[in-house]
Amino acid sequence: MPSAFQFQCHFVLIFLAASKGETRYLEVREAGEDEPFLLLSEDLKRELSAGQIYRRSLRCIDMLSIEGQFTFTANQPQLHCATFFIGEPEELITIDYDFVNIDCQGGDFLKVFDGWILKGEKFPSSLDHPLPTSQRYIDFCESGNIQRSISSSQNVAMIFFRIHQPGNGFTITIKKNTNLFPCNVISQTPSGRFTMVIPHQHRNCSFSIIYPVVIKISDLILGHLNGLFLKKPTTGCAGVGDFVELLGGTGLDPSKMFPLADLCHSFHGSAQMKIGCDNTVLRMVSSGKHINRVTFEYQQLDTQETENRKENSIEEFCFPSI
Repeated sequence: MPSAFQFQCHFVLIFLAASKGETRYLEVREAGEDEPFLLLSEDLKRELSAGQIYRRSLRCIDMLSIEGQFTFTANQPQLHCATFFIGEPEELITIDYDFVNIDCQGGDFLKVFDGWILKGEKFPSSLDHPLPTSQRYIDFCESGNIQRSISSSQNVAMIFFRIHQPGNGFTITIKKNTNLFPCNVISQTPSGRFTMVIPHQHRNCSFSIIYPVVIKISDLILGHLNGLFLKKPTTGCAGVGDFVELLGGTGLDPSKMFPLADLCHSFHGSAQMKIGCDNTVLRMVSSGKHINRVTFEYQQLDTQETENRKENSIEEFCFPSI
């Protein structure tokens, strides 16, 4: 049975079902009775390809994967609302305030968060984001007209809002821009292929897949040679400056996940691992001295295999195997 984390996060993947013809029933308890996510029909695809601006109303709990103009109007006090935005790995998200009618003095708020946050866990983690956590929140009630356009640092962002008075609300426009060197990414899909490049930058980049997966690293270029280690208390790559690590866990924040393996050397070939956790992360740590690059592909683990492992209590922390 899916965990609470999966119930909260799997709605990200509904866009895959819409755009690639797959079907998947997703349960989001907070969304209410109405189906919370719009599947892209063929008519809508034609309209968008013709250059028309897509418009619709927002729900209290919602997710957006496409550009357009979106309006929220409260029909009753709405005290705990959030909208999650996600793009392709190489996209950044811009949120423009077109119209805002909320009562800041009466306790309303409208805040943008640079990344995602669920139950106190953040993506990207504080270790991987260029800004301190306090600067990742932009509060409309504090900034007002000063900052009416906000851009994300990665392919995900979100807004929190609270509106007490029926009839009040806001309108936003969502745009996407190209990111030449994607760093922190949440995948929209349970399978795919990606190349991460960090060009002489001292930063850490995480690629998050909200599924149990088989992940295969086919190409890794680092600025030194060392080795491949399954994680143990006394081993790893932390001292070499540039490396890739595989993480697994049940939450969103990579810094709170369990380290499963380190890759410390450049190679052309194949290193594969099965990770049966709710969330799998490939994280590259870069000293800034080299151009680091990793190419990998991933595929969702067979459900039966995952359930059998759980039933047999074979944890080995989400049963990693190379």
